[in-house]
Amino acid sequence: MKVHHLNCATFRPPLVAGGLVAHCLLIESDQGLILVDTGFGVNEVMDPKATIDGLSRKLLRPVLDITETAISHVEKRGYTADDVKHVLLTHLDLDHAGGLRDFPKATVHVLDTELEAASNPRNTKERARYPKAQREGVTFQTHKAEGEDWFGFQAVKDVPGLPDDVLMVPLIGHTRGHTGIAVRSDDGWLLHAGDAYFYRGEVETPPSNIFALKLTANQTETIREQRLSNVERLRELKAQGEVEVFSAHDPVELARLA
Repeated sequence: MKVHHLNCATFRPPLVAGGLVAHCLLIESDQGLILVDTGFGVNEVMDPKATIDGLSRKLLRPVLDITETAISHVEKRGYTADDVKHVLLTHLDLDHAGGLRDFPKATVHVLDTELEAASNPRNTKERARYPKAQREGVTFQTHKAEGEDWFGFQAVKDVPGLPDDVLMVPLIGHTRGHTGIAVRSDDGWLLHAGDAYFYRGEVETPPSNIFALKLTANQTETIREQRLSNVERLRELKAQGEVEVFSAHDPVELARLA
């Protein structure tokens, strides 16, 4: 399968040199186009206050460029929104699910615990991260975190109706239903780790981090022990060299793969 690496949103948070991106994938498959995450969509660009809360706008400082939206990337490649048949989400945070409304005919795949968290937020943090408007008119198909082993990761699930080379790899911790998405491309296995980590140094040996991103990870995590365990497992996987591991927001990782 051919995989395109896209930037579907740029952020300029203070104290993060080089900024952040929304690293999404566009996959060309026999079952049609598949998106992995969407970044911000047209609605966020046109009316950011409707779904991006004031604190997020202040801390993330999103650029909100219409040419960076997933639908713009799709159309630049000669396709239409209707050609996108499936969207796989690492999670439903507002900067990952904003573009869902731009693909009304797509089936959106998430872990069941993630949709439950978004539909029934337990606290103010969850209410802010899951704007209801982003999910309006969206057709969801939920999946349980259960399945086979994959490179030492457990409960890995294939997605019915999609190629066997597309897998959901549960990485719970950042949110209640956070998952990675593994794709076997023409060049080998990729693992989109979502927000399991924010900075490439976290999964390098020895590990390193940026203070502002370490603070962000701590503030946005839901289950700390599982999140930290996943970072360690991802570091081991990366060291093995058989899978290309990358996160949703590191611009250097995106530049290397795009």
